[in-house]
Amino acid sequence: MFDFSFPELIVVLVVALVVIGPERLPKVARTLGHLYGRAQRYVNGVKADISRDMAVEEFRQLQAKVQAEAQSVEQSVKNIALTADEQMQQINAAVAKLSTPEKTDAVVETKPSNPVA
Repeated sequence: MFDFSFPELIVVLVVALVVIGPERLPKVARTLGHLYGRAQRYVNGVKADISRDMAVEEFRQLQAKVQAEAQSVEQSVKNIALTADEQMQQINAAVAKLSTPEKTDAVVETKPSNPVA
């Protein structure tokens, strides 16, 4: 996080020893350590919450995409079924037309049997 070199750290410790005093320095160091640990845990918790929220949002987007694809597939299956039904009706009509003999309405003309001689 911060870039401290060893000499800088020694200077900070000496100033803290002079300002705080040798009796209270261990207690202050312990308190600072606890506060640093709490801050670190808080930051890690926030990071975990953010990553969890991002994962949930990604799953929602994925779910929306899957639902859209499923609806698209469902619609295409319905279209194919409708086309197949129409073709089946056409085939059935053609088969019915071929299987029934056609009635001819042709009128046979007969000549009178009057011999004209």
